[in-house]
Amino acid sequence: MSIARRRQRWLLGIVAFISCTFCGVAFAQGSVSLHSFDPALYPPWQHGDNNDVREHGVEFTVPDADNLADFHGNPVDAKLVLFVGGNYFFAMAPLVAQFEKLHPEFVGRMYWETLPPGLLVEQIRNGGTITVGNMTWTVRADAYLGDLANVERSVAEGLLAAPAISYATNTLTIMVAKGNPLNVTGLADLGRPGIRLGMPDGRFEGVARQIKESLRKAGGDALQNRVYDEKVKDGSTVLTRIHHRQTPLWIMQGRVDAGVTWQSEAVFQEQVGHPIEHVNLPLEQNSTGVYAAAVVNGASHADAARLWLEFITSKDAGLIFAGYGFKPLGG
Repeated sequence: MSIARRRQRWLLGIVAFISCTFCGVAFAQGSVSLHSFDPALYPPWQHGDNNDVREHGVEFTVPDADNLADFHGNPVDAKLVLFVGGNYFFAMAPLVAQFEKLHPEFVGRMYWETLPPGLLVEQIRNGGTITVGNMTWTVRADAYLGDLANVERSVAEGLLAAPAISYATNTLTIMVAKGNPLNVTGLADLGRPGIRLGMPDGRFEGVARQIKESLRKAGGDALQNRVYDEKVKDGSTVLTRIHHRQTPLWIMQGRVDAGVTWQSEAVFQEQVGHPIEHVNLPLEQNSTGVYAAAVVNGASHADAARLWLEFITSKDAGLIFAGYGFKPLGG
């Protein structure tokens, strides 16, 4: 090997050593160690219960590398395809199980996605085609379930068929690490300089609209601007694209200290035993989300979609929703 080549390799080694050293310091400063990551903290969190397929085939899920947590089942020859706002991804397994008890012809033949509602609308507009990593596939939704405003807009646009059927409500909370080490007591605390936040990005997640409304209720435009403008610029607010996964994961990794989510999302994390808890918001500062659904125009399984919409407005479905903190309409 030439002297020049040896010198080049030596320099590359020095650079790699320095990079790794700084990387280690960065993780230490953020109280996160690569070697301390617990695989159980990574999605999908439900140990396969939210996969409707009876024969799973080769299992290959590496939580921090290959993990499609918000895609469920087998889209090939599915008899019912649901695009569901990710706000209640955790409720889908028991909902599907109950639905299949009532309609056994769908057992093992359902596919659903639980992405943010706006992204699902974009997928519908795109003919059902989506790309995740190196894989692209096409699956056309039969029913769309999201926030009422999104459903109504999509009906008006012609993507969905009227009527928009409302079925449940949800309220906001502040998700924090177990023990609430920074003593977050309310929305006003989110403006404090020492608190790192994970907050939904309004470009992708409709919940940002309700969160900004609540921030204004708690501290006016100054608090909203502090959280969503000043702290974004200084790096102490990190915006999510999929908050129902990123916010709890980032809190458990020590990357952020808090984030505003739907109450049901925090309840689920607590139910499965993750080191998460939540801070209730006073009624006068909270915002309510209304969930609605409609059949997709041109759906391949429109009759099946109508059966699902009938089911989610039933008492059986209402009890499942209530177990995660959702409330019935008017409740």
